[in-house]
Amino acid sequence: MARTIIVGGVAGGMSTATRLRRNDEARDITVFERSGYVSFANCGLPYHLGGVIESRDALLLQTPHSLGERFNIDVRVRHEVLAIDTTAQTVLVRDLATGTDSTESYDDLVLAPGAQPFTPPIPGIERAAGLRTVEDLDHIKELVSGDVKTAVVIGGGFIGVEVAENLQHRGLAVTLIEAAPQIMAPFDPEIAILLQRRLQDGGIDVRTNAMVTAISETTVTANDENFPADVVIAAIGVRPDAAFISDAGITTAKSGHILVDEHGRTNVPNIYALGDAVMKRDFLDGSDNPLPLAQNANRHGRVIADVITGRSVTTKPVYGTSIIGAFGFAIAGTGWNEKRLKAAGREYRAIHTHPVNHAGYYPGAKQMTIKLLVDPATDQILGAQAAGEQGVDKRIDVILTAMAGGLTASDLADLELAYAPQFGMAKDPVALIGMVNDNIVAGERTIQWHELTSSTMPLIDVRTPGEFESEPIPGAVNIPVDDLRSRIEEVRALANGGPVVVHCRVGLRGHIAVRTLAGLGVEAINLDGGYLTWEAGIASQG
Repeated sequence: MARTIIVGGVAGGMSTATRLRRNDEARDITVFERSGYVSFANCGLPYHLGGVIESRDALLLQTPHSLGERFNIDVRVRHEVLAIDTTAQTVLVRDLATGTDSTESYDDLVLAPGAQPFTPPIPGIERAAGLRTVEDLDHIKELVSGDVKTAVVIGGGFIGVEVAENLQHRGLAVTLIEAAPQIMAPFDPEIAILLQRRLQDGGIDVRTNAMVTAISETTVTANDENFPADVVIAAIGVRPDAAFISDAGITTAKSGHILVDEHGRTNVPNIYALGDAVMKRDFLDGSDNPLPLAQNANRHGRVIADVITGRSVTTKPVYGTSIIGAFGFAIAGTGWNEKRLKAAGREYRAIHTHPVNHAGYYPGAKQMTIKLLVDPATDQILGAQAAGEQGVDKRIDVILTAMAGGLTASDLADLELAYAPQFGMAKDPVALIGMVNDNIVAGERTIQWHELTSSTMPLIDVRTPGEFESEPIPGAVNIPVDDLRSRIEEVRALANGGPVVVHCRVGLRGHIAVRTLAGLGVEAINLDGGYLTWEAGIASQG
């Protein structure tokens, strides 16, 4: 009887174990999990903290007993794997309840140890709690019980934002401190600022460009300012939890992430790895990408189980598709962001639109922001981001599917997406941004919000006088789009033989102005995404 040992449960380990059993009824499958819970909804932990998910038991998906009953899997919680002997094909395991060690043999070994919180050397950091496990959740619940009024969350990533929102739901006064210039690093600043504003509107004090230097019994110090903190939560980032493989000869990246091939195999025979401790292949350039996402862990567990039982399958490159919400507002993204493209020196064009999620005449329509990043030479979609109250997930998922299927940005314009007034628009936001891209392919010029400051071209605001007065961009001249023909000599005087930049609120009237002026012999460049994108971008710079 072949024996597979799996180190770590939750998404990656348990998806491997249960798929293995479905593939091979005779196999001996043993799972060692260091915590007391082998299968739980870790992404749901913050929402129980805030009372959104009322029952703690709802987060506990499977138990050792239920897994044994249904799948005949030997699950041992509170057991830590300390070392691997690859020659003997054994692992050294400690029973944390008794302190006794045992040596367990394997035919195949699957590593799914996950990640552990990064703890910076800040004085007093030992007072800060992290949130990765059910035990962590229980600890934080104890901390916030009783006469607790204030909390500081260090780190403005996914966990930090979710914990901050849910602590505020509990009635605490919450400060969210982020060392970087923006929260939510995977997103570009003009998108991240929209979520930051919603957090602030929800009552959270968000501080960016703020470096924590000390934690006392009652405060957190950042940028020489003390913030009251009955409770401190650290959500600064994670590292692979894989120290136990250090003497096993398994190849890792400098970051400590385990390197695997497309089948999930490490460089050591019969040892596989997946999950947060493993590097994945990036979809765009094939580079190593740590990307700790549950959907990849689940999928890769299925693949590894199939490979172990003789099926020739592979994992796919990863796109980094993600979403986060707070106070009824969400931002989502897939692929590379503009910051990463710039850092890599890769050519791209950026497109911003601000459509509504469904027909504007149907009650409840909500405005979104969508950003598309495109290779100007090939029209390949490099990435996308979206923000809004409704419909964000749908649009990013459609764009990701188009990317995975090899569609170009202009192909988005031809997608026949489901439409009824309460669900979408006849020109769906995904199709609409494809049309905007096609206009650029056909020769229309745009300028980005961050390029406008250094531009010396005349700027014409083609909105109404009322809009111009209430939301001006410095230096702009107001000539409404409907007046361009009658005031064309004024436009020509401003242009002085060169191009002008035009802008409206979201970009549509700017596009109409570009086409109108082209027909009248004046070259015009549209401010991409209009005033809304410019304003968000400027606000993101502080």
